[in-house]
Amino acid sequence: MGIPALVYQANESGGEYTVTIQILAIMTLLSVLPSLLIMMTSFTRIVVVMAILRQAIGLQQTPSNQVMLGLSLFLTLFVMMPVLQVINVQALQPYLSEKITSVQALERAVIPIHEFMLGQTRENDLDLFVRISGRDDIASPADTPIHILIPAFITSELKTAFQIGFLIFIPFLIIDLVVASILMAMGMMMLSPVIISLPFKIMLFVLIDGWALIMGTLANSFGTV
Repeated sequence: MGIPALVYQANESGGEYTVTIQILAIMTLLSVLPSLLIMMTSFTRIVVVMAILRQAIGLQQTPSNQVMLGLSLFLTLFVMMPVLQVINVQALQPYLSEKITSVQALERAVIPIHEFMLGQTRENDLDLFVRISGRDDIASPADTPIHILIPAFITSELKTAFQIGFLIFIPFLIIDLVVASILMAMGMMMLSPVIISLPFKIMLFVLIDGWALIMGTLANSFGTV
């Protein structure tokens, strides 16, 4: 199936944009997709927690950045799949069937994303950006414009990610403190505690099935069953 032409009202009979302009519009959209992925989905929370986890264990480059980003991306797709399915049914398929215009498709696609972000945004963060914007005509959170909701959503995501990261960091920090205390008591102050504690932290992470625990916690934190 070809790309449906975008219709504009040039005259009473209407008209269509050329394929060149359609391709230009698609390429422009692709260029901003990374920003949309980071700012409007669950990606930020997941990738921050993954980075904190790697730092807590003490592994600087393992897993590699490519593995961490790939893992975060596919977990993001898993979390966002219900939202993507709603967008596909309500916006994409009607647009491809030429039942609605591109503007209507965009308006329909924004609705489930808006609901997802609103459900993950703290009320105080939302109030902060509404107050900064100077808007006094917003009757309820559901009426919040997308340009105000996005920074509030990102702020809430960073707070949640650091809260989860703090809970992850505690058991590994305890291991570091215990190992450092033992080495100091033995007079081995020249030996780095990190070298000794790293195998114990890896063993602990493996014994508690850490990867499954982290993945399940992140998915459930978005209300995904």
